[in-house]
Amino acid sequence: MSEDDCLDGNAAAGPLSTVFAVDLTAAECQCAHCGAIDRFARTRLYMTGPGVVARCAICESVLLRLVSAGQRLLLEARGLAYLSLESSQIQESGQ
Repeated sequence: MSEDDCLDGNAAAGPLSTVFAVDLTAAECQCAHCGAIDRFARTRLYMTGPGVVARCAICESVLLRLVSAGQRLLLEARGLAYLSLESSQIQESGQ
């Protein structure tokens, strides 16, 4: 992967909205590998493959993968220790 292929996590808003009713780019997340805590929007996002790969901006470990495969949407987030949203964000999206 080259640096030219990398976007910030904000680019994941569209693909992630197919799974989540809230905008996850504003969520706080922690890398399960290095422990870095930041907004999901600051992750390094790669979208040139068959799906979306979000990597930690600090250690480059994979945080999340999202792939559309036929009639299935596959989400793997084992690289995230947690993903945290403000309750006000959740309430706003439910209106």
